[in-house]
Amino acid sequence: MRRHDPPALEFEGWYRREFPRVRQAMTMATGDAGLGEEAAAEAFALALVHWGRVSGMDSPGGWVYATALNQVRRSWRRTALEQRHQARTRQAPVPPPEPPDTALWRAVAQLSPRARTAIALRYVADLPEAEVAAAMNVSRGTVATTLSRARKHLAALLEPAMNGDRP
Repeated sequence: MRRHDPPALEFEGWYRREFPRVRQAMTMATGDAGLGEEAAAEAFALALVHWGRVSGMDSPGGWVYATALNQVRRSWRRTALEQRHQARTRQAPVPPPEPPDTALWRAVAQLSPRARTAIALRYVADLPEAEVAAAMNVSRGTVATTLSRARKHLAALLEPAMNGDRP
């Protein structure tokens, strides 16, 4: 570098000479061309921002290598942190629901649409009667009556199956 060059031209010449070497060194150090390129680019961007100070150092190249390595370490820490977070927040897969009792669901299929809906919301979705009523846009008393009648109808349909007979 010649000390009489304007700072922008001085940086540009230094960048052209040093960037390929820093990029290559970071790529070799990390085994990742993308990370090597990113670390070198970030280091040179910081060098440009602080060029007034960096250009006066005994070894601007040493500073940019150290800065690039810091960028690599920062990236590795961030990746490790993300992986730990993902491992902690990863939910165990939800097992599929138990297969339904085919006789029961054949019997439920014979109910009226209102009764089927009430049965599904109350016993499959496990909603309290008040919420079933709100979901169906009927009174709680209507839900209670519908469920009572549906249970009696199901009992009549399923009684032969429970005794070993087929309906």
